[in-house]
Amino acid sequence: MSETNVSLPDLTGSTAVITGANSGLGLETAKVLARRGARVVLAVRDTAKGEEAACEVAGETEVRRLDLADLASVREFADEWKGDLALLVNNAGLMAVPEGRTKDGFETQFGVNHLGHFALTNLLLPHVTGRVVTISSGMHRTVNRIDFDNPNLEGRYTPYRAYGQSKLANLLFTLELQRRLDGAGSSVLATAAHPGYAATNLQGRTGKPLEDRFMGILNRIVAQSAAAGALPTVYAATQDVPGAAFAGPTGLFMNGAPGPSSRSAAAQDPEAARRLWELSEELTETSFPL
Repeated sequence: MSETNVSLPDLTGSTAVITGANSGLGLETAKVLARRGARVVLAVRDTAKGEEAACEVAGETEVRRLDLADLASVREFADEWKGDLALLVNNAGLMAVPEGRTKDGFETQFGVNHLGHFALTNLLLPHVTGRVVTISSGMHRTVNRIDFDNPNLEGRYTPYRAYGQSKLANLLFTLELQRRLDGAGSSVLATAAHPGYAATNLQGRTGKPLEDRFMGILNRIVAQSAAAGALPTVYAATQDVPGAAFAGPTGLFMNGAPGPSSRSAAAQDPEAARRLWELSEELTETSFPL
């Protein structure tokens, strides 16, 4: 499978920001967009690794520091941004890590996967001219609601419950962002994507050696490549899709060519999306700027 499965536009003259673009899905997305002429900004926590990754991208790149686990870093990144931004790809994430907290005290996966991107999007939105693409997961189906009373899952934490909640939050965020964009009369689209089962360094960080080893075996046997897993992101970023669209692999076993993907009923709940937005505004002290 390759990007020839979809017709990619010429992106010359456009700029894309991709969070977590130093490896995995983010790096592969950067490669595709740069090949089509986009100037790609790799927004990464470790700029040394980002510079190494940029050497693999055939096209115009820039590396900027962004730590989604620190809202001060998010604000600094946004404050320094100048000019138009055609694409914001909210790609960075953590999966099934041991319980922890961000610098601002949020449960790590909810804080990085959702709240960091929520704040970044709102702060950059006045510059965005094209799309905001947020990466979710098929594992959003493993939870049926956001725990609004206890989003940090204190006393209820399990690595996969927290991951599922953060990925559900990504889809609800996309839904409410599109509703607000429509209400503001904006032409910007909010879309989402998931990679299916792709072999990246996202897996194998549970802190449990046997479980991590098992995930490594599955990656080698079942998973598709990171390059293939990035194609739904590219699809959501470049194809003719409606607002709040969700893209993913269309083949069996969570792989195959990119196309429209289904989501759970919980991920389509407009009231839950509104409540999550209001909670996220309160926690991050950022709001919809349009």
